[in-house]
Amino acid sequence: GNGPSGICLSYLLSGYTPYFKRHSLHPHPILQRKLEEAPEVSVLDQDLEYLSEGLEGRSHSPVALLFDTLQRPDTDFGGTEESVLTWWHEPDRAIPHLVLGRNAPGGAWHSIEGSMITLSRGEWMGLPDLPFKEWLKQKRRGLRNNRATAEDIAQYYQHYVVKKGLQKNFKCGSVVTSVRKVSAESISNHTQKDLQGDSGSLWSSNEKSTEVFQVDGFFKTVEGNKEPFSIYAENVVLATGTYDNPTWLGVKGENLSYVHHQLSALEEAVKNSSVGIMSDPVLIVGAGLTAADAILFAHHCNIPVIHVFRRRVTDPGLIFNQLPKMLYPEYHKVHQMMKEQTAACAGPYEHYVSLPEHHVLSFGKDKKCIFQDKNGCQKAYKISMALVLTGSNPNLSFLPNDGIDLAMDSEQPVNPKRNPIDVDPFTYECTQEKGLYALGPLAGDNFVRFVQGGALAVASSLLKKANKNPP
Repeated sequence: GNGPSGICLSYLLSGYTPYFKRHSLHPHPILQRKLEEAPEVSVLDQDLEYLSEGLEGRSHSPVALLFDTLQRPDTDFGGTEESVLTWWHEPDRAIPHLVLGRNAPGGAWHSIEGSMITLSRGEWMGLPDLPFKEWLKQKRRGLRNNRATAEDIAQYYQHYVVKKGLQKNFKCGSVVTSVRKVSAESISNHTQKDLQGDSGSLWSSNEKSTEVFQVDGFFKTVEGNKEPFSIYAENVVLATGTYDNPTWLGVKGENLSYVHHQLSALEEAVKNSSVGIMSDPVLIVGAGLTAADAILFAHHCNIPVIHVFRRRVTDPGLIFNQLPKMLYPEYHKVHQMMKEQTAACAGPYEHYVSLPEHHVLSFGKDKKCIFQDKNGCQKAYKISMALVLTGSNPNLSFLPNDGIDLAMDSEQPVNPKRNPIDVDPFTYECTQEKGLYALGPLAGDNFVRFVQGGALAVASSLLKKANKNPP
């Protein structure tokens, strides 16, 4: 994966090394004292568990909190104190690596509608040693309400890779189809016909021989051809995010052509004028931020909307009930609409009806959609198109058994919120498979701001393995 997690890890593996900046003062006195104990030792070579002990914040990962607070010391209190890190380029400590990604560096940020404003504040989207705000200044643009558009962020990530000289590690247009363990002997003897292995474990582990990972896939060429590749690696890092597989409701008619599972379908429909102010309403299913983005987009284009979601409007689990109004005025507006504009009582907003505590029963060929409320009452609406925006799951089909064996609950599919991959909190190495690492949403870190600590943990672990740590 070549999103923010992959980019940040590539930076750290390219010999860029963080040290505590002498004479800088961290607002956390205990952390300050620890950092002063060995300023000449890089943070990568220190005991991350010791440094991160006692830190608190908006992530469950101690290393994520550590790296975040070193880069943005008082950001949660609205402060703008400078990073206490200084970066040195030590090329002799670089570890050879490849970053494979389907699209340009930035991952899923290239698939999001460019004008969408991000949930996180702009400075939280930045990567090490190139503040996002400074980059925006060079573009002569300010941050709207401290927040950036998806297009800004996608461009910033591409710029970062070039600016830091990481392009040689990135192989874009590559699709991985399989990752599995093979014995090193079988490669050197070229007996590749029997790589599947018949052992009980799906990872075909064979204790006696040294093992490596075989990564198979293909590169998409400019002409549209597929060139197959096989790469052998001692360590593999999974950083493929969660944007691949939108969740389906699993109801009748969901595969009809007017039912979509991505926000981009609405943008397309508006572009080619297949929906407009006079058309039947667009149905939006879901009560997360993507659904809210779709409602804002439709509202902006004067397109009528029916909004269906399972939860109560006052449910504390609803994301809108967790966002500060001042920072997120547009999401607050959607929440207001959801509350005031139910089918039972018309509110001030035209072209919008909300149906809380309802779920979809079926989609008909005639574009009639049937809903049911909590009391079992059914309603039918004629719609122009449906957007089911109820979250997404990672696509790990390239791993044995879809990676289920690696999850916290190895009976259930991997899910960033409910069932992430089980990793060691200070190395991010998979508990079930040595040499395999997981970063970002796959390991339960869902914000760009916090995926970077995982990259720090992986880089620190790989440097130890490669013995590139100074004594």
